[in-house]
Formats: sequence, structure tokens, C-alpha cells
Amino acid sequence: MGVATLIVVVGLSGIVGAGLRVASRIGEPSAPQALAGSGPLTGTPLTVRIPAIEVDAELDRLGLDGDGALEAPPYDRAGWFGGGPKPGETGPAVIAAHVDSTTGPVVFFRLKSLQAGDTVTVVYDDGSTVDFVVTGAERFRKDEFPTDRVYGPTEGADLRLITCIGTFDRGSGSYDENLVVWASATPRNAPASA
Repeated sequence: MGVATLIVVVGLSGIVGAGLRVASRIGEPSAPQALAGSGPLTGTPLTVRIPAIEVDAELDRLGLDGDGALEAPPYDRAGWFGGGPKPGETGPAVIAAHVDSTTGPVVFFRLKSLQAGDTVTVVYDDGSTVDFVVTGAERFRKDEFPTDRVYGPTEGADLRLITCIGTFDRGSGSYDENLVVWASATPRNAPASA
């Protein structure tokens, strides 16, 4: 079986507080697996909660726009990348949100304050939840974004929280860096073995 390749551009660009823009090739996501003991994830991710930074934001499913960039969520919401695993399925689920807007701080403004051990909960529309524990965070220049590490296959149910950080360039309407917070499903949410 061959591996399909697609080009993913993660972008929330052209607007203040935006600029998650990276173009790179990634392998096609593997088929998602359900969480152990929970049955398949049949619902839709509804909310992301991060108590350590007081985030309780509604989630929108994000696709790619006509330019291949990740659709931007509204400023008061976060978005999960619908072209990959849902949060809690095997593989790297991605949730993105703005850091600020022309009116001030928004959803992921305090994302840089997260520390290893902090928890992230994704609530589904059927009432089920998936808990993650933060394992680390890294900053990357946009031209050095680690697309393979962010979107590449993983053995567990992993989560990437992404926003902009660094210096804002008014000319481009974008920050010069991205912040990626890495998290893994807690043991009760580990994916079922194949």
C-alpha cells in the first residue's frame, strides 16, 4: 500500500493575532483507533478546557481554505483540525486558537504559561470527555515549523495546542513564531490496542 501525501498549510494569517502559517508535506493520517474501554468516538469535539490558564472555549471543526491554509476559528473560540484524528483518537489531534485580536487577549493568550503536568480536557457533544496531560512546549520560527513532529503519526492519543507567539510584524499581519504545546492522553484515555 502506498502512502498518500498531502500538503498542509497551517494558517491563521492576515489578521492581528494570527499567522500560524506553515507549508509542508505530511503523510496521510492512519486510521484512528478508539479509546480503551470507551468504545469508538462517535461524537464531535465541543469544548476545550484548560483550568491552569482559565480556558473554557467552544471548538469548531477546521478544514483547509482554498489556499491550503487551516481555516481560522473565530477569535472567541478554538478549532480542531478535522483532517486528522479527533482528540482522543490514536495520532496527533491539533487544536489551534488565536493569541490576541485588535481588541486584546483571546483564547490562547496564556498558552505559554502551561507547564508539564497541567491538564487539558476535550468535551464531546455526547457528554464524553478525553483528558490529556501536558508534556512540554516549544517555540518555533515559522520558517522552521516541525510539521512532521506536529502532524506525523504517533502511537498514542496525542494533542498539539498551537498559537502564535514572538514578535508581531504589522506589515505581514503575523507573528514570527508558533508555540506548540505537546500533550498525551491520560492512562484512562489511552488508545485501545490493535
